[in-house]
Amino acid sequence: MCSKVKVEVFDKYEFFAGVPDSLLAPLCGWLYDVKELGRNHVVAANEGNAVAVAAGYYLATGKIPLVYLQNSGLGNIANPVVSLTNPKVYGIPMLFVVGWRGEPGLKDEPQHIFQGEITENFLDCIGIEYFVIDKNTSEEEFYRTEEHFAELFKSGKSAAYIIKKDALHYKAQKIHANDYSIVREDAICEILKMAENDVVVATTGKIAREVYEIRKKLGQNSDGDFLTVGSMGHSSSVALGIALNQPNSHVWVLDGDGAALMHMGAMAVIGKYTPKNLTHIILNNAAHESVGGMPTVADGLNFGKIALACGYDTALTITNIDDLRACLMKMTKQTKMPKQLNFLEIKTSISSRADLGRPTETPQENRAKFMEFLKNKIVS
Repeated sequence: MCSKVKVEVFDKYEFFAGVPDSLLAPLCGWLYDVKELGRNHVVAANEGNAVAVAAGYYLATGKIPLVYLQNSGLGNIANPVVSLTNPKVYGIPMLFVVGWRGEPGLKDEPQHIFQGEITENFLDCIGIEYFVIDKNTSEEEFYRTEEHFAELFKSGKSAAYIIKKDALHYKAQKIHANDYSIVREDAICEILKMAENDVVVATTGKIAREVYEIRKKLGQNSDGDFLTVGSMGHSSSVALGIALNQPNSHVWVLDGDGAALMHMGAMAVIGKYTPKNLTHIILNNAAHESVGGMPTVADGLNFGKIALACGYDTALTITNIDDLRACLMKMTKQTKMPKQLNFLEIKTSISSRADLGRPTETPQENRAKFMEFLKNKIVS
């Protein structure tokens, strides 16, 4: 059943900023079709960044901005919402549109369960009144809520719509693409062949899922893989903590461009502490592929120069699979243990298998096996 509330009802808003979400795919698809990226629409590095950009829009125009996000990003908006936009501070109003992953009563991935349970309480706690939209919400209900929200905005307060699964409907016309030739799974396969029994930290989304399946395909032991199913943008920091405390282990972190952008300050911290046993790889397809494919700003960045400026010892950008194989061979030519902090950016296509599976182990089981693996490496 299609929602009676079409995404076009948000057309009254003139400025949009946010981070894409799968439940908000109709909204994101509509924005990509009709709202040009730039002056009227900013795909932000993280949700707090989106709030701050939206605040700037309000200050410049006096008009209400719309910020969209998955509920997993509520933690990122907490600081600017309570210390910048709150009526007791600057009183900068905005509308939030929040995808409700982990909605109680619906099956979802483990990283969304607790966040789903606390979504409504979280908004209550940070002082944002909300209305839940599901597939039975009528446009009349929506517009009545809009009138109420307009009164909140006048007093410097913000408001939110919580969007349930299948509540919005829109068929996107444009599809974001790039010209990169490397298939991400092929790149990961080459990396894992070289990594073998090293420590691997994989970022959330399809990268972790592909690592899990490729390990099985190669017949390799996966106990040394930490599959970061949540906390987008923090895998490289997890890897740093491991590398500093496992100096005799080669630690590989497989990052995504959207994840790296979300908390890019982590690269400066990694560079400052310069663990010589860490290889940081960003698989860059310039898209938020796991949540619909909307572009990131990574297409215009030189991650390698950023890494070098942050203090990494080496940095390379790879655009074809043969160069990747040669690079990996060179990195581990004499020993499995690097003697420098390495960075590698691999430009990949926007593609993944329709039948890509998910780990069958729980996060707790992954953690237990991983910690036992690290313990045994210390002993050996």
